[in-house]
Amino acid sequence: MRIEVDYLVMGSGVAGLFFAIQAAEHGRVAVVTKRDRSESNTRYAQGGIAAVMDQADSVAQHARDTESAGAGLCRTSVVESVIAEGPAVIAQLVELGARFTRDTSGALSLAREGGHDTARVVRADDMTGREVARALVAAAEALPNVSLLDEHMAVDLILDERGHCCGAFIANGKTGALGTIYAGATLLATGGCGQVFQHTTNPPIANGDGVAMAWRAGAEVGNMEFVQFHPTMFHDPDGPAFLITEALRGHGAEVVDGRGYAFTDPLATRDIVSRAIARHMRDSGQACAYLDATGCDAAETKSRFPNIYQYCLERGVDITQQHLPVVPAAHYSCGGVCTDEFGQTSVPGLYAAGEVAMSGFHGANRLASNSLLEGLVFARRALLHMGRPDGRQKPSTVLHRGASVDSTRLTALREKVRRLMWAEVGIERNDAGLKRACVQTGALREEVEALYERYGADGELVQLRNLITVADIIARSARWRLESRGCHYNTDHAECDQVHWRCETLLTGSGGLAKGCRL
Repeated sequence: MRIEVDYLVMGSGVAGLFFAIQAAEHGRVAVVTKRDRSESNTRYAQGGIAAVMDQADSVAQHARDTESAGAGLCRTSVVESVIAEGPAVIAQLVELGARFTRDTSGALSLAREGGHDTARVVRADDMTGREVARALVAAAEALPNVSLLDEHMAVDLILDERGHCCGAFIANGKTGALGTIYAGATLLATGGCGQVFQHTTNPPIANGDGVAMAWRAGAEVGNMEFVQFHPTMFHDPDGPAFLITEALRGHGAEVVDGRGYAFTDPLATRDIVSRAIARHMRDSGQACAYLDATGCDAAETKSRFPNIYQYCLERGVDITQQHLPVVPAAHYSCGGVCTDEFGQTSVPGLYAAGEVAMSGFHGANRLASNSLLEGLVFARRALLHMGRPDGRQKPSTVLHRGASVDSTRLTALREKVRRLMWAEVGIERNDAGLKRACVQTGALREEVEALYERYGADGELVQLRNLITVADIIARSARWRLESRGCHYNTDHAECDQVHWRCETLLTGSGGLAKGCRL
């Protein structure tokens, strides 16, 4: 298969589809997505979209909360400008058909979440991501200029002889057939990398594919040590991952132990609450902590959180009468492929938006419900910056695929790296553990690269290759930062060092680590 388009989008989450819908006014768009077009991290976002929609709120207040959570590593100009665009992208979503929760007056119903000093989160009950994804998928499907390629995955970016990105190699997930998509401009919107860790709220597609592909193409990657662990995933060892939005804590739920004793501030930022729960579990020997919403109005809780209420009820927990068991889990990557204020990466012709990108908006720790906001704003900016792109030179490089690799071996390698990352590069880290992690991820990456050289673009192997590449990047970035800040907590360097480490962690395609001097 060989396709030529004006714009190539990898990923069908909020950033990818929002971009595709607007880009369709200027040219042909191809959207490549590994599974069904509705399957993305966006779909699982419960809380909402943080935006200044109330006259009592302000850009300055929202920016202050964002930078406070970001622990000194946010780029102030990016923070202020992104927040200023919030109302405009909300209006665009409404125009595209997104149905947000409204109060009795018809105004948007705004929720408060951890780290916010006021209620500013636009929501669709507790299923905001699902509603936004529904609206965007429907809008994209209605456009003749947008081709949605379900069950396809990008294998690697294509660079021309000048080093410009001119598309990507792709593989059909069902047949294994290989092909190419050439494009004047390419947008990475592949989401995060939660599957690098043993416990995650992310769906199985979140392998860090975009970061790995961009890194192999020579793009600069930054701040990958800052992986946010969500404090409250439903604790069900035998069931699927299910996120419990922190809006439930904003609603009044307390974080308690098995006896009902509240041991941390429920409205603190995610890093603080996650560490508090992890320490409680370690010190007490308990398998989980609990959320106590029994003191909240039961009817209001059911109305405000219908999806969570029903899900938990089906698993034997009535959250209006019983404590809800929760554990922390890997949730969001605050780092990613480095971009400027327009989403442009260090590789010409390659842009990135959403969780795959490191724009400087989140700093060392993302503020709740700022993720969808960032993805929407940078999708719009990337299009405005690239305009109608010219065609690129088309190199003759082709992929190969040999015999199928042993699936059992790939599964074992995948679980090995996920357990390693959870144990050594998780919520709390230390120097010895990070050293062990770097040695092992480096060895695993060499092993998988050798398999890739032998077997080629096998779908499962491609994803494992990306996952282990990103695991190695995270481990090396975490080992290099000798302090604790935001999502990164090293017990051997427990203090935040504003003198020596108020800087970004940058990793180049050549493998070198360096301090970024951009703040």
